[in-house]
Amino acid sequence: MTPTFNLDACSLKILQEFKDKKTEFEQVAAEVKNLLEQVLSGSGKISSKLEGRLKAKELEGAGLHLASIEYRVKTEYSLAEKLERKGNKYGSLADITDIIGLRVITFYTDDVDKVASAIEKLFEIDWDNSVDKRKLLQIDSFGYLSRHYICSLKDYPHKFEIQLRTVLQHAWANMDHDTGYKSGVEIPQRYLRSMNRLAGMLELIDDEFSRMRSEITDYRRSIRNLVSSGKLDEVPLDGDTFKSYLDLKPFDNLNRHIASMNQAEIQPVSLMQYLPIFKGIGCKTLGDVNRIIKKYSDAAYQIASYQMGLTDLDVISASLGPQNLCIAYILKNDGGKADMRFLYELINGTQNGSDVWAEMIIEQARDLPFMNQ
Repeated sequence: MTPTFNLDACSLKILQEFKDKKTEFEQVAAEVKNLLEQVLSGSGKISSKLEGRLKAKELEGAGLHLASIEYRVKTEYSLAEKLERKGNKYGSLADITDIIGLRVITFYTDDVDKVASAIEKLFEIDWDNSVDKRKLLQIDSFGYLSRHYICSLKDYPHKFEIQLRTVLQHAWANMDHDTGYKSGVEIPQRYLRSMNRLAGMLELIDDEFSRMRSEITDYRRSIRNLVSSGKLDEVPLDGDTFKSYLDLKPFDNLNRHIASMNQAEIQPVSLMQYLPIFKGIGCKTLGDVNRIIKKYSDAAYQIASYQMGLTDLDVISASLGPQNLCIAYILKNDGGKADMRFLYELINGTQNGSDVWAEMIIEQARDLPFMNQ
């Protein structure tokens, strides 16, 4: 059964105008969503149908990884219900600021402020009706945290709302909405206390995620500084540090030397697979890897020379240098068939031929000069 609403003449006029403009609202909402996606996750350059209605022509790219951007246009039912409750507040459809609503959901609390900065530069803000609910909570209270902006575009009469919140704030808002005021039933104190405890925990988790990200970013920055300054013995060998080390192209000289045998082209490939290999042969720091390069590059070249010397191979993989370094290290440090098989299985995966390859490289390298030095 369709409910009927007790609306005065002004409210009926507003409702009819909304029906007439519903398609327009849908189009504007979608355009604003696309604009936010473009600006917040991309370079900051603006290419939009709304471009002429914005405060900014170009923003510094935020490059944010967002959970989602959502939008909605009020339903006719929702608007009629609002007009029945608050119709005396509105003289026209343009007075209603949430006909269009958008929500930007971030992973981190500090990203909320970055999104807020972009919104303030893009749109005209109705500061009297915008609110930062984070500032409304008392020192001893917890609850729904969000930023709400009432925005407008140049030469467009209708304002729209943009809400900013984190994933955890969004989860709490939905739960609070379903179990709190939406129910219309007063909640017993014991449940309110539990909900407040949960809200406090979520707020703490939000803050801790942001703190952890900030500390990890600082750690990575300090590692890059140590690597670029050559203090490799101070840098533990892990995924982040090895990636920074590879930016220095430490295997390039060896690969170029090998490629010069046949004037071969070097095919670039990811060398991150060599992280567990260098760890497996005992490297603890980037300094250990660097010493292997310095000490075993000649041996690695001799192995490659034996492999390529009688071929017309004109393309080599960038992995050949580090692979032969590890082979040379194992051979010179009394590694046997099991160690060599371990190396080949890390490189190629578990294969039936690993034993054969291990035996063959040990046999081939037996008479190379570096083995007798």
